[in-house]
Amino acid sequence: MIETQAGDVSAYIPTNVISITDGQIFLEADLFFAGVRPAINVGISVSRVGGSAQIKAMKSVAGRLRLDLAQYRELEAFSSFASDLDAATKRQLERGARTVEVLKQGQYTPMPVEQQVMIIYAVANGYIDDVETTHIRDWERAFHQYMSASHPQIGEKLRTQKALSKELEAELKSALAAYKQTAGAGAAAFSSTSL
Repeated sequence: MIETQAGDVSAYIPTNVISITDGQIFLEADLFFAGVRPAINVGISVSRVGGSAQIKAMKSVAGRLRLDLAQYRELEAFSSFASDLDAATKRQLERGARTVEVLKQGQYTPMPVEQQVMIIYAVANGYIDDVETTHIRDWERAFHQYMSASHPQIGEKLRTQKALSKELEAELKSALAAYKQTAGAGAAAFSSTSL
């Protein structure tokens, strides 16, 4: 572990270490104090083996995640200086904020990979675009309960097949659509239009 001075990763020691390692994870104090845990700066963190350790289903749903988060961070910094944002930029900022919320991990709360795949798929494909950021955790918890109770075969297939086939993706899409329409699952309670 190396501590940088004021986040400067171009200094002599950090660059030498970077050149001899298989990857590096950069943690940022600003993210940590903003409640983002783990506080990883995805824009400059690198893993040469990370993709090899992922299952195919995760690779397929999280492929653009790093780029989307890096763009979100840049837009977020830019938007603090801009007073008037167009609708597309606002949507990208809102989805980025929801993605950050989904990726937050509580201490001692690991999540099975099949649940990770399902929730990342949901956020990346806009299924939670109408959920208030402050309600993401509740929506996610209720979603996982719904999937376990009503569609356990999807999680089981993800766990055993380790891939998101076209058929399985269609099942997941159908389950997400059903969840969003099921008032009993509480989906409507999290909508920004119902608050």
